[in-house]
Amino acid sequence: MEDEEEDPPLAVRIDETTHEFSNSHENDDVSVGVTVITGFLGAGKSTLVNYILNGKHGKRIAVILNEFGEEIGVERAMINEGEGGALVEEWVELANGCICCTVKHSLVQALEQLVQRKERLDHILLETTGLANPAPLASVLWLDDQLESAVRLDSIITVVDAKNLLFQIDKYRHLSSYPEAIHQIAFADVVILNKVDLVSPERSGDSLDELEKEIHEINSLAHVIRSVRCQVDLSEVLNCRAYDATHVTRLEGLLEEHQYKSSQNLHDNNVRTLSICEPLAVNLDKVRLWLEEILWDKKDGMDVYRCKGVLSVKHSDQLHTLQAVREIYEIVPARKWRTEEKQMNKIVFIGHHLNQDILQDSLRTCTLATT
Repeated sequence: MEDEEEDPPLAVRIDETTHEFSNSHENDDVSVGVTVITGFLGAGKSTLVNYILNGKHGKRIAVILNEFGEEIGVERAMINEGEGGALVEEWVELANGCICCTVKHSLVQALEQLVQRKERLDHILLETTGLANPAPLASVLWLDDQLESAVRLDSIITVVDAKNLLFQIDKYRHLSSYPEAIHQIAFADVVILNKVDLVSPERSGDSLDELEKEIHEINSLAHVIRSVRCQVDLSEVLNCRAYDATHVTRLEGLLEEHQYKSSQNLHDNNVRTLSICEPLAVNLDKVRLWLEEILWDKKDGMDVYRCKGVLSVKHSDQLHTLQAVREIYEIVPARKWRTEEKQMNKIVFIGHHLNQDILQDSLRTCTLATT
């Protein structure tokens, strides 16, 4: 197994740590970004965590694990037990300044406790189990009032096994329920296509292109990175600002790219991506009711996992951004529409049993005048 061959990161006792790297942050954002790392069993999540923990990147990154294990290579004898009922019950600081800890109780409170060390943290990684659905974590980290502004959800990264992904997808393609591997792709902002070196060399180019196409059939908004042993450029996986409503440029770029990757079958019942456009400005109150009917009531049997878009709102010169994860959504004004821009509503949905005609027609009712 790839994950079991990793050299363990050097662990040192907290009171012996000497910090080699700068504490400076890349920006003045007072909140600490949290990246959720998910992926199916054996895909390489632990390899990615090890790569980050061993890296000489000059960043102070806390990695929250489900438990310390052989894959991460942190000796239990080197773990510092929390005092006074600490919620981060086991933690250790590594030689490169990163922090490794496990959480056994409240994730929210554990994150708050980590952020108390904020002057020493640039980022927090949260590794899930192979069977974990990232949606509940995203809901807690994105708009949870308990966390206030202490942390912010930066992105969801899904690690997939290039050699076995097509088998996993094909096995469940025509079933009514889907394995977590499919859900993890659907919720991802970044997909690391790992173990590309194990794909058949005779047709690796075609096979890898086919894999990326399959991933984008499920989630056309995901940025796909090919890797061997999860060795990736950290700038592509940290500080993505995928849930930052003010980061409009990235969202607009994703919506532009989507039109070239969209699923072709408009009545496909698989987990997939589709987009709708509406040139007329919408009534914001009607849009909220429309979204709630889709997300909360699962209108016409549609099950929406994620949603992103830009809105042209009546009586407003502001471009509004829309994001949703399961039942939670946010609509916020992001910036003024530019003079040369064509004001239009563009919304991308990722989910199961999506019906483009119903979504398009029902959005159009949000443009009508209130009677």
